[in-house]
Amino acid sequence: MAQTMVNFRIDEEVKRKMEQACKEMGLSLSAAFNIFAVKVGNERRIPFEVSADPFYSEANIKVLQERAERVASGTSVPQKHDLIEE
Repeated sequence: MAQTMVNFRIDEEVKRKMEQACKEMGLSLSAAFNIFAVKVGNERRIPFEVSADPFYSEANIKVLQERAERVASGTSVPQKHDLIEE
């Protein structure tokens, strides 16, 4: 099988932790990424759960945009609450 190079950036601390974990399993980073790539290619899915923060859902973003527009137009005034510093 022909080999190819893949380059990408990763946080230094994440890389350090992954290298240590791989070392403990007797794997190199390259081997671990190859296992991941083969699994994704064969199964056509990420081999672990990936979820999005519900804060960024389309519905929530729409509500936030509508509220921001009302504040900007002066038809709504933000209310003070514990999360806003005075």
